Amino acid sequence: MTWLRAFGEVVRSGLTVEETRLEPLLALRAATGMAIVVGATLWLVSPAYAASAALGAYSAGGATFQRSWRPRKVVALGAGAGLAVSTFVGYLAAGRLVTFLPLLAVWAFAAGMAWAVGSTAGIVAATTVGSMLVTVTLPTSVGRALEHAGVIALGGVTQAVLILLFPIRRWGAHRDALADALAAVADYARRLRHDPTAPFDPEPLMTARDAAAVTPSQARTRPPVLHGPRGLAERVRPVVAALADPDVGAPAEGPGRDRARELLDAAADVLDAAARAIRRGAPAEVRPESMDALRVDEEHEVLEGPARQAAEQLVELLGEALEIAGSGCGRGRTPTPAGPAGARFLMRPTMHRLVPVVTRAVRSELRPDSPVFRHAVRLAAVATLGYLIAARLPLGHGYWAPLASVMVMRPDFHRTYARAVARLAGTLAGVALATGTVRALGPDAHVSAALAVVSAGLSYTLNRTGYAYSQCFTAAYVVFLLGMGGQAWEQTVPERVVLTLLGGALAMLAYVVFPAWETPRLPGRLADWLAANGRYAAAVLRDYAEPTREHHADMRRALLESREARAAWQEAYDRARREPVRPRGLTSREAQEAQEALKGFGRAAMLMEGHVPRADSRPVPEAERFAEALETDTAKAAVAVREHRNPDWGRVEEALHAWKDAAGKGSPVVRREAELQKRALEDLATAVSRTPLERDVGSAREAQRVRAAAAAEGDGSGPAHRDG
Repeated sequence: MTWLRAFGEVVRSGLTVEETRLEPLLALRAATGMAIVVGATLWLVSPAYAASAALGAYSAGGATFQRSWRPRKVVALGAGAGLAVSTFVGYLAAGRLVTFLPLLAVWAFAAGMAWAVGSTAGIVAATTVGSMLVTVTLPTSVGRALEHAGVIALGGVTQAVLILLFPIRRWGAHRDALADALAAVADYARRLRHDPTAPFDPEPLMTARDAAAVTPSQARTRPPVLHGPRGLAERVRPVVAALADPDVGAPAEGPGRDRARELLDAAADVLDAAARAIRRGAPAEVRPESMDALRVDEEHEVLEGPARQAAEQLVELLGEALEIAGSGCGRGRTPTPAGPAGARFLMRPTMHRLVPVVTRAVRSELRPDSPVFRHAVRLAAVATLGYLIAARLPLGHGYWAPLASVMVMRPDFHRTYARAVARLAGTLAGVALATGTVRALGPDAHVSAALAVVSAGLSYTLNRTGYAYSQCFTAAYVVFLLGMGGQAWEQTVPERVVLTLLGGALAMLAYVVFPAWETPRLPGRLADWLAANGRYAAAVLRDYAEPTREHHADMRRALLESREARAAWQEAYDRARREPVRPRGLTSREAQEAQEALKGFGRAAMLMEGHVPRADSRPVPEAERFAEALETDTAKAAVAVREHRNPDWGRVEEALHAWKDAAGKGSPVVRREAELQKRALEDLATAVSRTPLERDVGSAREAQRVRAAAAAEGDGSGPAHRDG
């Protein structure tokens, strides 16, 4: 993708309105918490303390809107405590640049490394850098600094108390994650009616698993309906795929295909009903037609062989879903899948046990090629440089420049640039709105405080509709807040616009100077996904060779690793498509074809999982040899892909030929699924294998195609290529 097209994508993304469900009650609660602390400090103390209280309450309230499976009150308390500490420590070093700049650099670097833990931690940590930049201008002594830090922490405590007193949709995010997983499988079943090889994105299942991890205290209060349905969605997915597939399931045409479509439609209806029941916390009803479709007539059933086996298994699983849909969130017990005694719930570390987890995550990212490490270096450099530049400008409130940089910077190119554009647009609109309001109403501390609270509430409400739109009211909130402290709008508005533009420019320039492109990493991500898929397919085959509980557990672990590798590839691939750099190692077309091949390989393993035998079933010894060959060849092929060499499937071919020669032995369905896996691997080899001459020609053709796309877009004579 060229820089021109990249900037076009950035502008469109930054100004796009995201379609999402608004949460006005949550916004009202957060705005109320801010109003309480601002009103109390303004009445009892002074506007300066009210500004500190507003900063703590606003940032703590905003932190509770970030994606986190921990209780919101814990997030609010953590954000308030971090803001208070950064404020006090910043003041202690604020006397001279020689002490403050190193502290700012170290603190910003640590905030950047917080992305190793997750996006929520990274965003909250960035707000503490902003707090350090802003509040060092307020106190005049150590005692006053402690008071301001305490008032900021009070804002976080107030938000936490309101969350405790007025809970809104307790476990709502967890319910939504589980309902989304069931709804995703329902949508998958519907698409299989028309396309037996339809793709499935496992992200909702991964999110539901992440949401299912709870601390021991959460496990004691979790609603019963949140215990078992996630495992049900996991088991239904391969079964509906196996039923719909014409190679190993229902025939491509005829009464068998009609019966399969009927069952898939009933499955979608039941799963949607279960999703609605979980999301709303109320029993749901299923259409009578779906109930009739789930009755399997032993004498008149048209499905035979593996297709009938999949149908019977699907009906059994949907029976559990019907029980869930009927129970809603009532007090009755919801069936939970069988498992080891110690695996009653997925464990999430408590706060005091989180330290070693965070330490390991940060240590794993402390390497020069890590996007998180490079983001932390950029953040530290831009924060200090922006502070120095702004201090030399004849403008007040110089902290706005580094603050804008810190708040827009992300570990990847596209989000950093999109947020910079969105912040500038939102700031311009917000300061214009606030300026007109102040001119109409006149300067008054209490009026400005009320307007600041209203602006904060609107910012919370629009928090998930797009950064530009929430930033509009955030900018207005800042103008009103400074007006409450006695700052005239004629001074604050031009300063904020100019310094925001400076901060955004520094953030964008930093990524050009010290980037972390995903394009060169695509071969490595593809290799990781290939190796993980190979381990997953081998684990499924070993469960056929010797159906044991241990092999089934190995299959589950390998599946989770495969999903994580696929998610890492997908994230890298999506970022690479938006980067203005030339392909390295994999062209865009090769990456697309390799992705489709690996999806087919994973799907073949999933189909095999749909027919996985019970513990008392007859073993398939031929599957063990094929599993060994598959795991060995995919591991070697992963190394070859990483080193830009051609993969080889010699062992897989030998094992499959030996399996075919063993006439009458084993399961023909399993052997057919093994053939599908080999075909997918051959497609992968076709996608990534090239001779040296072909490699040179391919690179030249790719460069020529990019230039032609840019030229066509420039004169409007041809369509733009989406794959860059």
